[in-house]
Amino acid sequence: QVQLVESGGGLVQPGGSLRLSCAASEAISGFYYMGWYRQVPGSQRELVARITSSGDTDYADFTMGRFTISRGNAENTVVLQMNSLKPDDTADYYCNLQMRAYSFRDVWGQGTQVTVSS
Repeated sequence: QVQLVESGGGLVQPGGSLRLSCAASEAISGFYYMGWYRQVPGSQRELVARITSSGDTDYADFTMGRFTISRGNAENTVVLQMNSLKPDDTADYYCNLQMRAYSFRDVWGQGTQVTVSS
């Protein structure tokens, strides 16, 4: 089973930037969605941004042009660049993969914490 390894969370001041990376443990074939969700305690996990194998992207409205998702330089990686971070962006961020070959079943990373605070 494919595993996802995340990196790049941490503490940043409001207005700062962070870069999250997610790498799949093996090659991904066929059509897929790969992206990031986030969750705060007591709330449902919500989509932040995702990219397809074709390069199409989806963003949550709250990203408002502040976040950019892209494929990383290494194969089977995605990168989420987050700029102009706000305290409301504080959450656990999870990498997600859905592959058509597996009926778009969710594969999740272990999560990485992002804290935006002065």
